Amino acid sequence: MKNKLMAFVPTLDAAKAKAFYAETLGLEFVFDDGFALVFVVEGVLLRIQKVQEFTPHKFTSLGFEVEDIVARVNELMKKDVVFEIYEGFGQDALGIMTFPGGAKVAWFKDPDGNLLSLTEIGAG
Repeated sequence: MKNKLMAFVPTLDAAKAKAFYAETLGLEFVFDDGFALVFVVEGVLLRIQKVQEFTPHKFTSLGFEVEDIVARVNELMKKDVVFEIYEGFGQDALGIMTFPGGAKVAWFKDPDGNLLSLTEIGAG
């Protein structure tokens, strides 16, 4: 199947979601079609679906690959984003976990409680 990927995340409050994804994360807002807020991220459409109810997953719903995770975490923390710390994960003071292969991941939540992540791919 040779098609473009689209990503979906739910929201109960479209105004808060739009501000978070556009202003806090810096994603490019395209339009609001009445059913979803539509963003474009590196050519991939992200639809923030307007829903009446949902329960956020306990696992990552959406992730972003970054080149410098420490810089990006610090940038988002200045915008009041709180990074999750999980007992037993061995994260550093910024909430960044380094995997054996070298990948680094940090987790945070959007205003609806969707778990998001930043990942810096390891060299090995």
